[in-house]
Amino acid sequence: MNSPVNDILKQLITFDKTLVQPVYIQVAQQIINAIQRRYLSKGNKLPGTRTLSHLLHIHRNTAVAIYDELASQGWVDIIANKGTFVIVPEQTTAKIKATGKSMNDAYTYPKEAGFPFQNSFHLASTLQETTAKYIINDGKPDLRLHPTHQFSRWYTAAMKRKSLVHHWNRSSSSTTSNFKSQLCNYLNATRGFHINPNNILSTRSTEMSLYIVSQLLIKQNDVVLVAQLSHYASNTIFQEAGATIKTIPADDEGLDVDYIKKHFIKNSIRCVYVCANRHYPTTKTLSVERRLQLLQLAKTYGFAIIEDDFDYDFQFEGSAMLPMATADADGMVIYLGKMGQSLFTSFQMGIVVAPENLISEANNYLNLLDEHGDIIQEQMLSELISEGEIYRLLKKNNLIYRQRLNYICKQLEQYFDGIINYERPSGGLAIWLQFCETISLVRLAEEAEKLDVFLPKTILYQDKNTCAIRFGFAHLNLEEIKNVVIKLKSAYNHVSML
Repeated sequence: MNSPVNDILKQLITFDKTLVQPVYIQVAQQIINAIQRRYLSKGNKLPGTRTLSHLLHIHRNTAVAIYDELASQGWVDIIANKGTFVIVPEQTTAKIKATGKSMNDAYTYPKEAGFPFQNSFHLASTLQETTAKYIINDGKPDLRLHPTHQFSRWYTAAMKRKSLVHHWNRSSSSTTSNFKSQLCNYLNATRGFHINPNNILSTRSTEMSLYIVSQLLIKQNDVVLVAQLSHYASNTIFQEAGATIKTIPADDEGLDVDYIKKHFIKNSIRCVYVCANRHYPTTKTLSVERRLQLLQLAKTYGFAIIEDDFDYDFQFEGSAMLPMATADADGMVIYLGKMGQSLFTSFQMGIVVAPENLISEANNYLNLLDEHGDIIQEQMLSELISEGEIYRLLKKNNLIYRQRLNYICKQLEQYFDGIINYERPSGGLAIWLQFCETISLVRLAEEAEKLDVFLPKTILYQDKNTCAIRFGFAHLNLEEIKNVVIKLKSAYNHVSML
């Protein structure tokens, strides 16, 4: 006859070999659950590995792995020549009984803090939930183009590098890493820099880069100049650092530098935020003449220039304009860039290029936030740079994005001719769509969502002078682009009749 323990295991344990989770983990978790529910008691002897493998129709090695897993977690004791016995881990923590509360209330976690703390209006979430099939963004890459199979090989190879442990144990004063050397060479070759690894800081994202820079630069009520239409996330970071944001007009040549000369005086500005290649959100390029004027004015007035080059990699016509930082001989520019935008989001990173003394201080902030960083990411990216994979992948994806840009322009001409104005950008992953006649963009978004197209409020720009959308197209394939444009036209027709 089967022992009672065998009968219990046979009744309680099931597993699915098609799941990602290994069978031995599935079975071990169910045995733990049986112990917790007291179907198995302390001291019960579990069947031997041969018996267990026969009982559950699994390989004996799997049965051995099950007991090893249980032993490693402290649920069983494996005694040589005697067997495997259930042990119940002792409860190492005791509940603290609260006075003046009922038993249930004492162990219900509170919804609100019992003490005051500082609420931040600037950091209120802009995220909106939707069930729509198509979600339009402000210009992000298509993650479906991420080379999943190749990436798995690259990641596995990086994980096997013996140097990982050395990098993890290295001190902050260690010699320059191979990753920074590779990144430095890459930026010098692709963006026209003449920098060394001490001029570079790598972070998890451009937002983290800007946060660290703003902590270094900005004191309470310092003046930060941005364009009248600008990036809401960057403005949020500046405001949270205590800055007073003032807006500057921008036209087809970008930020109006003469306006700064006329309305501000020396030492009254802390920094000016500009986009290097295509202004966010309008996609207009800052002209060469105004770049030189801004560099000269920064030196004369004593302000820093924060140059955000978020879409340098996505250039479809001609060559991307080199960053202002490459022509900065006076140390007035802090350059922000991105790396790995053709990879999955968790393997993209932010880059700061600046004079050595600022980078040294920025590193101190980074060590507080993210002491070790992601050494696997660094290892993998350094190899992808040295082998040229980053460049090849980017070139391949840009052909697809250019095709999508051509297609959406044709669709807009077909369905929105005379309704919207736009200029085809030379690169980037978004188009600036301006409506010829003012409509309610909020109502347009509401009607579009009914048709399964979601327009988040962060891409809608409307005031007395503006009625426009920053329309990201790169994450949509050709069929999706056509469907979205047709649905938007239907939503527009409904709104325009109101």
